[in-house]
Amino acid sequence: PEAHPPGAHDSPGRQRRHTLPASEFRCLSPEDAVSVFEIEREAFISVSGDCPLHLDEIRHFLTLCPELSLGWFEEGRLVAFIIGSLWDQDRLSQAALTLHEPRGTAVHIHVLAVHRTFRQQGKGSILMWRYLQYLRCLPCARRAVLMCEHFLVPFYEKCGFKALGPCQVTVGALAFTEMQHEVRGHAFMRRNSGC
Repeated sequence: PEAHPPGAHDSPGRQRRHTLPASEFRCLSPEDAVSVFEIEREAFISVSGDCPLHLDEIRHFLTLCPELSLGWFEEGRLVAFIIGSLWDQDRLSQAALTLHEPRGTAVHIHVLAVHRTFRQQGKGSILMWRYLQYLRCLPCARRAVLMCEHFLVPFYEKCGFKALGPCQVTVGALAFTEMQHEVRGHAFMRRNSGC
């Protein structure tokens, strides 16, 4: 055993090794599904009365395509997330809500949600920016698509999305705008992007 000078075990360098990183971005796994659902349920039920994804659907996508998700963790706790899947049509349809099309080139962003205690801090915009940068490194991704309620269009426009018009998908009485962001996942464009 190595001898340490008095107080060596109390040094900040030694303590840091045992704490979780202050801020971490990583793909989600099925084990994160319950935390994801709790944040999503709280974020959406009060606004629209329903969740974009239910717990079994969250597990479904985190099992089939975890590489299309991104979670933001603060000291080990999930504070914000995005869940996506691949889609192979020009526009979203009802089937896009539950399918992952492995040969698709459009990443359908099903949900972006931020934990209530971390809202109004710009975390949603930062997470979306990180996600879009990450998608540029995926050979399959050519564009990102999503559907949102009309009051969210300005938020997504600030993130670089362009409105495609009314979405043909409806959920109950809710109507949505379909939006798209070019990802430009071609190899020649990825070469100098740090991927």
